[in-house]
Amino acid sequence: MRILHIGYRLPPERGGKERYTARLAHEQLLHGHQVMIAHRHGRAPDGVETLPLTPTRVSQAISRKSDVTAFAMECAHALGGAGRIDVVNVQGDHREALALGPAARRLGIPLVLTVHGALTSRHRPIMPWAFRQVDGFITIGARPTDDLLRVGIPGRRIRTMSSGLDLPHLAVVRGRVPVEPGLVVSVGSLEKVKNHALTIRAFRELRAVRPHTRLVIIGEGPERAHLQQLAGPESGIHFTGQLSGDDVYSLVSRAQAFVLASRRFPTIGEGIPTAALEALALGTPVIVSSDATLDPVIEDRAAYRVFPSGSGEELVAHLRTVLDDETTRLRMIERGREAVSRLDWPTVAARVEEWYERFMPGRTSRLPVEVS
Repeated sequence: MRILHIGYRLPPERGGKERYTARLAHEQLLHGHQVMIAHRHGRAPDGVETLPLTPTRVSQAISRKSDVTAFAMECAHALGGAGRIDVVNVQGDHREALALGPAARRLGIPLVLTVHGALTSRHRPIMPWAFRQVDGFITIGARPTDDLLRVGIPGRRIRTMSSGLDLPHLAVVRGRVPVEPGLVVSVGSLEKVKNHALTIRAFRELRAVRPHTRLVIIGEGPERAHLQQLAGPESGIHFTGQLSGDDVYSLVSRAQAFVLASRRFPTIGEGIPTAALEALALGTPVIVSSDATLDPVIEDRAAYRVFPSGSGEELVAHLRTVLDDETTRLRMIERGREAVSRLDWPTVAARVEEWYERFMPGRTSRLPVEVS
């Protein structure tokens, strides 16, 4: 296949969607496909061709309000000169679909939209129209699947899955360092959607009776000053800023517990947080909010703990269990590693490619959804 990926940002820009796009393109290259990428920021993976984009008068005008929309319009304009393309995989939402759907349909190219998080409720009325020329959807978790169903997308056009994991590498990291008693780690950009403020408040309550516990928050973002003020001095809470992948994995593998307290807003929400899946693979017990659920990819609810979003009391209760009950902790470690054992990147990329094929000419398309 000749595959075109469209993603506004790529690494080294931070973010799970950015890493997903680059790694999927790399895996498809290894599978023998020809792969192109259109992007605005970051760098294309080695060996992947870049689709050149040319600003138009309309895209330049639109960019003053939304550069993401302008980028999508430039991608649509470039499709006609890109040569043979078997499938276009867009990482985004209704904005990209509005711009690219008509161009892909006019050229007879199947369009697959990967939705990484919850859809904004503000633009829900226009979504059925925006998505009308998208052939198939990949959703990263239950939240975006539910949102698509809510705006009328048939379930047979949706495949719900997760990001892939570099399981061999995570297994190597897992054996390098011993677990540090009392260490709790949270990974995620310092933005309101990650709700680190709740994690900090819950940790302070926990530390009042367990003074030797530590909380390490890995990530960077606009909420840093506020969160540091909330944490206070001499609090046992450390902010690392942005770290390399291996440094993140090392800290997570040392922790007794991984926490992600994300909450949903009208304009943004989690899909399946890759950092939580990686923590399971690293052998660290995972505690997440109900707005960061790992459903339906992780079906074994004994593999991780879920607390109602916004409930600091429930989060503290789960932390106490994980930190104090060795039997429970060891059982979560074992079941967590088993739960992610089939999420290696080559397998996930193969599932994505199989989904593409359902929408290509000569293939039977829009078959019933498979949750994988």
